[in-house]
Amino acid sequence: MIEELFWEYLPLIMFTCVFALLLLGYPVAFTIGGVALFFGLIGFGVDFFNLMPLRIWGTMTNFTLLAVPLFIYMGVMLEKSGLAEELLETMSLVFSRIKGGLAISVVFVGALMGASTGIVGATVVTMGLLSVPTMLRRNYSIPLTTGTVAASGTLGQIIPPSIVLVLLGDIMNVPIGDLFVGAVIPGMILVFLYILYIFIISHIKPQWAPPIPQEELDDISKKQLYVRVIKALLPPLTLMLTVLGSIFAGIASPTEAAAVGSVGATVLTAMHKKLNMQILKEVMETTTQLTCMVFIILVGATTLGLVFRGLDGDSLIRNLILSLPFGKWGILFIVMSIIFIAGFFLDFIEITFIHVPVLAPIMIHLGVNPLWLAVLIAVNLQTSFLTPPFGFSLFYLKGVCPPKVQTIHIYKGIIPFVIIQIIGLVIISVFPETVTWLPHVLLGD
Repeated sequence: MIEELFWEYLPLIMFTCVFALLLLGYPVAFTIGGVALFFGLIGFGVDFFNLMPLRIWGTMTNFTLLAVPLFIYMGVMLEKSGLAEELLETMSLVFSRIKGGLAISVVFVGALMGASTGIVGATVVTMGLLSVPTMLRRNYSIPLTTGTVAASGTLGQIIPPSIVLVLLGDIMNVPIGDLFVGAVIPGMILVFLYILYIFIISHIKPQWAPPIPQEELDDISKKQLYVRVIKALLPPLTLMLTVLGSIFAGIASPTEAAAVGSVGATVLTAMHKKLNMQILKEVMETTTQLTCMVFIILVGATTLGLVFRGLDGDSLIRNLILSLPFGKWGILFIVMSIIFIAGFFLDFIEITFIHVPVLAPIMIHLGVNPLWLAVLIAVNLQTSFLTPPFGFSLFYLKGVCPPKVQTIHIYKGIIPFVIIQIIGLVIISVFPETVTWLPHVLLGD
């Protein structure tokens, strides 16, 4: 009896071991791969090694995943271009006449940078270096400052082109072009909610977000401002239209568009006179490191998935969840809650490769639209960057903030934005058309 229960629940034991070892701080890629090999030997014996190479080879030769290093290159190159600095300075002047205008400009630039790079770490670090000292010098509240910068930097998780959308599309067998189009409106909803919150709080607590003094604004004419806005906005908008427009119009696949974006980012960096051999070397080294990290985790996750399914773990989890007396919406709530809670402890890549392959098929089995589900998961995963204790956006920001900004300030600052994320998730859940309408109009899906 005990032996039967052991074999029946062996997939759950394996899953628990992975989660426990990750919480203890063991390296993600080797933990996932190592545990998978150990339980694979227990479940299948040495024959397991005949199956594994074919599965890994199929993953590593996937043409769609070539978009990952290309989008990473594009994001890292744009970080070096000086584009964000110019955008922040210009947008702060545009929104400077209203309360909270500087914080609103940070959200606006965060959205543009997210649509241009898709790399959260690069966006948060760049904006933290540029905007936090400026906002503090303008007597902005420290929690509002840090919360705005951290949350705005994570917009690259949902606004296409996004690495997480590429990975989700591959794992859930959803066309990445459809995902990019479907994520546009949810991304805009989050941007609107962020700006609305800043606008309201700056009127309720005007001392938290004072406007820029009028004498400073008088130093620049309207004509000069228009010229600066055009010069600052034209490069990122052109890149966005080139990359996303080619996908939406059906001219290029996401992988091909990523290659075009990489070239475009290099050209923009050259136009800003920042391109040299040293920058090129740094960008390539960072791209290689990040790509290797993603793909070694992907290899481990592929092995884990092979063992989990071989041990009938997917059937076990499906039967456990489907036996719950909550219906489709109740089970969706449970699945989203599991992903949300996992975000407190795990990085979005780990959740994408470990949890999504197990949980997503259950919802698709219940008749949930996979495109809508993928975008819901992407928005949910965005909170993993903001939720303590292991929110990576918080770590990135703390590393570049002035000494007077303490960790507690950052934690206080992100609470309203996490609540906003949840509100956005509820809106997208209640109104699936926010995801499905645009792909239907543009792509006929």
